[in-house]
Amino acid sequence: MESNQAERKKLFVLDTNILIHDPSALFRFKEHDIYLPMVVLEELDQGKKGLSDTARNIRQVNRYFDNLIKTASGKDIFQGIPLIAPDQLSETFTPPCGKLFFQSEELPIVLPESLPGNKPDNSILAITLALQAKNPDIWVSLVTKDINLRIKASVLGIHAEDYHNDQMLDDLSFMHSGFYELDENFWENHGKEMSSWKQDGKTFYQVNGPHIKDWVVNTCLYSNDGSEFESIVRNIENEHANIEYSKDFRRPKNKVFGINARNREQNFALNFLMDPEIDFVSLVGGAGTGKTLLTLAAGLAQVIDTKLYREIIMTRVTVPVGEDIGFLPGTEEEKMTPWMGALMDNLEVLAQALTKENEDDTELQEILKKRIRIRSMNFMRGRTFLNKYLIIDEAQNLTSKQMQTMITRAGPGTKIVCLGNVNQIDTPYLTETTSGLTYAVQCFKGWNHSAHMTLTRGERSRLADYAVKVL
Repeated sequence: MESNQAERKKLFVLDTNILIHDPSALFRFKEHDIYLPMVVLEELDQGKKGLSDTARNIRQVNRYFDNLIKTASGKDIFQGIPLIAPDQLSETFTPPCGKLFFQSEELPIVLPESLPGNKPDNSILAITLALQAKNPDIWVSLVTKDINLRIKASVLGIHAEDYHNDQMLDDLSFMHSGFYELDENFWENHGKEMSSWKQDGKTFYQVNGPHIKDWVVNTCLYSNDGSEFESIVRNIENEHANIEYSKDFRRPKNKVFGINARNREQNFALNFLMDPEIDFVSLVGGAGTGKTLLTLAAGLAQVIDTKLYREIIMTRVTVPVGEDIGFLPGTEEEKMTPWMGALMDNLEVLAQALTKENEDDTELQEILKKRIRIRSMNFMRGRTFLNKYLIIDEAQNLTSKQMQTMITRAGPGTKIVCLGNVNQIDTPYLTETTSGLTYAVQCFKGWNHSAHMTLTRGERSRLADYAVKVL
């Protein structure tokens, strides 16, 4: 069956949400053809106004349509417009290219009576069925991010699939964890020709052996043989790797803005957060693993103590978990404040850690708050951040395009830290494998100036830890 499908010509019917999700999806189907029902164009027309990312993406799709039609001849409208990528995409999207077909005729509706054809989704199903009947030699597939629409399509005998082009993984278990456990025989196989040296107060080792092929730069290595060996891969060349002995932030003398790491993963995270050579850090973990607290502590230490950065900027996607409470009064920062409860909670923890017993820490909280700017993600386009410590909270709710928009805002001297839990996604049509956070982790894996750490151990309270296990 699959081999027959591979040999047959393919026609993909695109749902509206595919073009909204990725405007360049038009050029991502290689030599295969694309069919756009008229109802999709109607839905695009209804959503083109406004300043939201959805409206911007729709306007970009419309510009692609306009350019394709301008470069096509009159007969191509009915016989298929060649999907030639525009100049700004030409390096990424290369021939062969398929054709774009707009619905130019009314197709017969052959849906069950329980599915009236006046609904947009049902209209798309009817058109797909009609295309299957009209073109029996062509493999027709409906591409949509709407799960319910894919279910209805399957019931009607229509092949339906999700849009996978920006999906880096098929299974979340394959996502880069950021660490690698050394086996018991590691030093027997890799320690014979090992050399070590010190540089700028840091200890380095050069090792070679068969396990090096499983490492990438800035992978954290640890051993459970009782030696408490913890290091970070800094460089890989041919058959040997240079690893650096990590700094132990669990020791009281190595506090970061009054905070110590409580476990191995937190210690590795602080090594990355405090490293000026690391420009991009991603921290993934469940509630109570310390993502926000560690990030704020490291940021404030480098803004106030070492003055490496000018200020901290914190932003997040404003996706409500419950019912939307509507518009909020005030300035941009005042509107964002209700979404930043985690920031206020962690500032309270940091203030308590820095003040003496029985002292009021309210004044210190206000001082720390002044070093942090809360910004809305809606106004990030076109900005460039210079010497800033940028925190993107709840990054699992970003799409890959939104993540690209945010990270490309970084100017010289700026560090970006992405925090999130891929098991708590609130944005419609996003999954663990298509989240912008997963996308960024996989794309930046192995770059010398990026690092990732998965935090697994909760440190909030015994109640929270138990709740995670049983609820």
